Amino acid sequence: MARLIHLAAACTAAAALTLSACGGGGSSSDAPPPAQPTPPATGNDAPPPPPTQRKTTLGTVEGNDDSTASGTYSWKGIPYAKAPVGALRWKAPTDMEPWTSVRSTQKFGNACASSSRNYGPGLNNTYDATIGTSFNSTVGSEDCLFLNVWRPATTSEKLPVIVFVHGGSNITGYTADPVYDGANLARTANAVVVTVNYRLGVLGFLNSPHLKTGDALDDSGNFALLDLLKSLQFINKNIASFGGDAGNVTLMGQSAGAVNVWALMTMPLVVNASPSLVHRVVPISGGIARDADVPPALAAQTGGQNWFIPTLEDKSVWATRANSLLANLMVSDGTAANTTAAAAFIATLSEAQIADYMRSKSADQVLDTVVTKLAPAGQGGANPIPDGVVLPLNPTTEIREGRYLKVPVLAGNARDEIKLFPVATFPWLGLAPGRVSTLTDPVVFAKAYSYDPNATPTMTVADWIPAQFLPTTAPYPGFSATTDYINQHWFIPGRDSALAALQANPGQKIWYYRFDWAQEPEPFNEVFGAAHAFDLPFVFGNFGPSLFSNFVNSNANKPGRLALSDAMMRSIGAFARNGDPNDPSLGVNWPQWPSTLVFNATLTAKAISVQ
Repeated sequence: MARLIHLAAACTAAAALTLSACGGGGSSSDAPPPAQPTPPATGNDAPPPPPTQRKTTLGTVEGNDDSTASGTYSWKGIPYAKAPVGALRWKAPTDMEPWTSVRSTQKFGNACASSSRNYGPGLNNTYDATIGTSFNSTVGSEDCLFLNVWRPATTSEKLPVIVFVHGGSNITGYTADPVYDGANLARTANAVVVTVNYRLGVLGFLNSPHLKTGDALDDSGNFALLDLLKSLQFINKNIASFGGDAGNVTLMGQSAGAVNVWALMTMPLVVNASPSLVHRVVPISGGIARDADVPPALAAQTGGQNWFIPTLEDKSVWATRANSLLANLMVSDGTAANTTAAAAFIATLSEAQIADYMRSKSADQVLDTVVTKLAPAGQGGANPIPDGVVLPLNPTTEIREGRYLKVPVLAGNARDEIKLFPVATFPWLGLAPGRVSTLTDPVVFAKAYSYDPNATPTMTVADWIPAQFLPTTAPYPGFSATTDYINQHWFIPGRDSALAALQANPGQKIWYYRFDWAQEPEPFNEVFGAAHAFDLPFVFGNFGPSLFSNFVNSNANKPGRLALSDAMMRSIGAFARNGDPNDPSLGVNWPQWPSTLVFNATLTAKAISVQ
């Protein structure tokens, strides 16, 4: 109740404020890093601390001197909240206890617990061969609330800050993924880059009626969003120690990370924060639409039917899933013979007994129940919960009516988003899955892990895509036409809904890009093209090792690939500095939405244009 009162008071008091306008990857650059600077004198007889030692409000941290290899310093595995374990599971994050001795922050903290997928991590908290042997096994840990910091190896202060929220459907993902290594982006954009772990799956989003205590934050079920808020508060208090400007923070997220960025934009605790926590946002390939938010043009096209894929579902849906989790946990451990018996037994227990029971289960027991019981029933997803307190009931409505964080927005999508997914069609199309059935996750991982992109191709398009979708360039149901049709009912309506809501606010600055690069070696230029998440290596300047790097990155496409990546990083840096992504490296002027900047390249050079 105390936090409920605090929440209401904070929102009321801040309403009158005027909002400000708002993992170990390989290098993508052949340029030598800048020379290591000489640390500034301290003005006393004691030797100055090394540039990798910084003070935070929780204690001193010691990071890595990567000045020779990448021109940066880095700090990995900085805790920003207590481990959400035991009695703290399914509660809002709490303050970390300070430490007194220097804390080593030279390697990534644990990934948050999840069921392993192609997107990792494996058993070693990194991209390695164990990903291929751990599918559907629990990886990571509940002790995972860590963030990582990179900065140029210079003495510059008040650098813009870029905070990245990873994707993974809110059920997987980890900051130690080599794609997310922040060194190249920090150096090229001349910024401080931060990546953040947050709780995933039912450990991050759970609307259980049996866990509610009257505390507004705990009862929201949005533990992952509250983790991200906690990390932003930590960054606000501490980023100056790393040379960053707490008054110039860009929040960037991709896929589910973009969903979470949109959610944070409408959370009262972010909108009314004083001082402001976020000053620009970059949501990539994600929206925040509910089923009522279908854009008018799409509704007209489909006869008024709302067939598009919404991002948010009603909180009652999440309550049903939470109850299903509880009942199936009891079936899994033998407490009840079936879910009917479990429901009857649950009715005899107090709320405290149920909460104790749920918290007594290991992360592995919880996640295994999701994989084996909930997911087959279509209840395995996770996303922000519109509870009406921490997250508004309809964030799009909040944006349209001006109750949101009014900051510059740089949004983007990949042209061929849908081509990433193993099932590239949906039942209402009446078509078969868009991938050859033998290409299971373990098979795909094995092929990707060992593939040589510079050798003569050993696979064809027909090895990946069923015959009914071939040739890929044919009219519907050709593969490209089919996946584009799905895109028009999934990612594009989500984009249009959010950007139209933003446009309802006079003076709102919006830029938009589309990523079109599809210069992969055959056959992957047709199989994947400019697929979902394929822009991330360009955003971070990291082209391996990662899941599809061996399918995508060849010697032949390297010159154009690196030139495009450099321009994208510099443009993001310009946006982080100035709230405007225009930069000379683009070679064109980037107008605001509804114009689109197209990021593309030939094999040998960038080819950026405006539509």
